Amino acid sequence: MTSHYEEGMGVELGPRVMMVRELEANQDSSLDDESEEDEDDRWRELVRGHDVPSDYWHIQKLIKYMKVGNQTATTVALACLKDQDLNSDINQMAIRDCGGMEVLVNLLEAQELKCKLGTLAVLKVISLNIDCRRAITDLGGVQQLVEILDDPARDLQILAAETIANVCKIRKARKIVRKSGGIPKLVNLLDADPHILDTPRDDMSPEEVELVDVVVAGARALWALSTSQKNKEAMRKTGVVRLLARLLRSGHSDIRVPIMGTVQQCATEANFQLAIQTEGMIPDLVEFLDAENTEIQKHCASAIFKCAEDPVTRDIVRDHGGLEPLVALAKNESHQEDKALIAAVTGAIWKCAISMDNVRRLNALGIIPVVTRLLNDQDKEVVTNVVGALAECCKVASNRAEVRAHNAIKPLVLHLNGTHQPLLRNVARALNECAKDKECMLEIEELDGVRLIWSLLKNDSPDVQAEAAWALCPCIMNATDSGEMVRSFVGGLELIVSLLKSPHTNVLASVCAALARVAMDRENLAVITDHGVVPMLAQLVLTENELLREHLASAIANCCSWNNNCHQFGALDAVRPLVSYLESNNKAVHRTTSLALHQLSTDPYNCITMHHAGVVSYLLETIGSSDEVLQEASAGCLSNIRKLALSAEKFKYEN
Repeated sequence: MTSHYEEGMGVELGPRVMMVRELEANQDSSLDDESEEDEDDRWRELVRGHDVPSDYWHIQKLIKYMKVGNQTATTVALACLKDQDLNSDINQMAIRDCGGMEVLVNLLEAQELKCKLGTLAVLKVISLNIDCRRAITDLGGVQQLVEILDDPARDLQILAAETIANVCKIRKARKIVRKSGGIPKLVNLLDADPHILDTPRDDMSPEEVELVDVVVAGARALWALSTSQKNKEAMRKTGVVRLLARLLRSGHSDIRVPIMGTVQQCATEANFQLAIQTEGMIPDLVEFLDAENTEIQKHCASAIFKCAEDPVTRDIVRDHGGLEPLVALAKNESHQEDKALIAAVTGAIWKCAISMDNVRRLNALGIIPVVTRLLNDQDKEVVTNVVGALAECCKVASNRAEVRAHNAIKPLVLHLNGTHQPLLRNVARALNECAKDKECMLEIEELDGVRLIWSLLKNDSPDVQAEAAWALCPCIMNATDSGEMVRSFVGGLELIVSLLKSPHTNVLASVCAALARVAMDRENLAVITDHGVVPMLAQLVLTENELLREHLASAIANCCSWNNNCHQFGALDAVRPLVSYLESNNKAVHRTTSLALHQLSTDPYNCITMHHAGVVSYLLETIGSSDEVLQEASAGCLSNIRKLALSAEKFKYEN
């Protein structure tokens, strides 16, 4: 309940405030003209050479009265200071220049309500300035603000929480709030009576309005704190998600905005994503996509963007009609200048498009023309999300033709010249899908797109390297003369072979997949053999990663057809580990492994190694597979082993 104090009651100051007062009193117990003139001279020296307005000097005099005046003078000076334009840079500088920040932070320990209210009202405004935020933090003001949250006076709670929201835009302050136990206190401010959440402000009593303002202030502070990963986890442990879900359904838009801001910030964490889904917040996010407030729309779309990595969330968004407003927002030309909104919307479309059911619905809504129009946007985040959406949509063959029809191949290829790594990763992924279409591939070739994709193998980002290597696979398969094209890239084959030394499994898997295609041309196979591809591949066979096993086996299979590569794989002990791949439950691994063993079995020593490793029992199972390629490879390997056994038996009989 709000605390009440008698008017005219003396200001009871904390120890630090009294210390300031005693120091000032010892230096000069009177405010005579001489001391005033000396102090003015020091201030003038500080800002010498600048045209300083009269407000500067007026504010500094007010600070001086707060330092050395009595309790009444302090309260009056604070009241006068509140009436100044505290948003002005020069006025904020005036407060800092004469030690006003120290005085204001000390006054937070005052016991008198009016003094605290005046101090907080000033700090709330000036804390919008980064230098003032740092000063408040460095002077220990954050801890004092956290303590004030326990005060029963709601107006103090509101001002303290709003000041925390401003100050916590810097990392140090966010950490101090967490260490000082401020997060549970702020979460408690959100626990309001459900009745006031649904009652319009006009129908509320002043006390109920104040309760709503407490919730808004607490939500704003938590929003600022939620930019820290440790704070997010601390918030989750307090059980804040349930409160957020309840407040999200509030009838007050001024509550929903900071709540949505907090939700979308926290949605980056997997634990929060699950909690958001469990608390049934996804349908609410979808509903508010139709809100008139663009700030709420932006936060809703951003939260969906972050949560839609989960397939269940993607289905919920579709089932509750979330794709329609997302596409409508992306189409709306009046929103094009709001880059944050468009980035959030296109990001949500991208992640939702990971599900094929959503792609079909998006196609019905005409998504391809919408996103291709945004390919030339100047905002990198928007373009990154748009290209990501195209990459997912182009997994459907008909969409590749539509992308080409809307002249989107050229801007995609041009984006390969950029440096923004998330964009490069998505462009490579999109071109990977487009290259599966012969007509698209022809256009990519004409634009020299394959060379640009190949150059991404030199990028510092392992993710970009991996996506580039994956994109090269369909490019090599569908190019007009892929063998000659690959050889035309100076140093290209040496570069891709060198990536087999990468410590990143995804890079290794994608490079093996690309090398499997490269090795299908005999001249290129000869070149990569000279660059040492065989021992590098042999070093990788002990991997447990299923994706790497699949494409490593494919690369080994295609590299066996040159010179004595087949024998060399056996000499490097690559055969026995390959046999163990057949224990996998992954049919794709079975297929490529059988192809590799079939090629390796053309060498007698490899056949002996396979037989001793127990390959026959595995091959007898895979030969009955419905996959014809797997059947044929298994049968071929068994045939080679059988031929060797017959030859050995015949040799033994003849001797």
